[in-house]
Amino acid sequence: MLIREYTESDLDALRRMHARQAFDYAFPDIADPIFVSKLVVEDGSERVVMASLARLTCEIYLLMDSGAGNSQQRFAHLVALHRAGEGDLVARGLDDAHAWLPPQIAKRFGRRLESLGWVRDDAWTPYCRRLR
Repeated sequence: MLIREYTESDLDALRRMHARQAFDYAFPDIADPIFVSKLVVEDGSERVVMASLARLTCEIYLLMDSGAGNSQQRFAHLVALHRAGEGDLVARGLDDAHAWLPPQIAKRFGRRLESLGWVRDDAWTPYCRRLR
């Protein structure tokens, strides 16, 4: 077994593996610089049998003074900040952003996020690996 950096000559093997898995997502554009780690596993006969592709994503934190202004003013601030933040992330080359809501605000604040175009994605089960 050999673990090495991905090369363009591995692309067809990765496309075949992706197709065989038959998961409901398009093959990623791994040439995009947002992919910061691309490793493949070769078996004993130099055949690529597995790959790990890591792309940057974004976790959003919202900090706010809940006593500043009334609810309409706070929502107006949120909408303006949301628009500016989205533009900033797109300009930096990011494709998506994620927010994890504490249970005590998930239902109510989740509706606010949905009104801004966010979607709750329960289709896939998230896992996290703390690196530091």
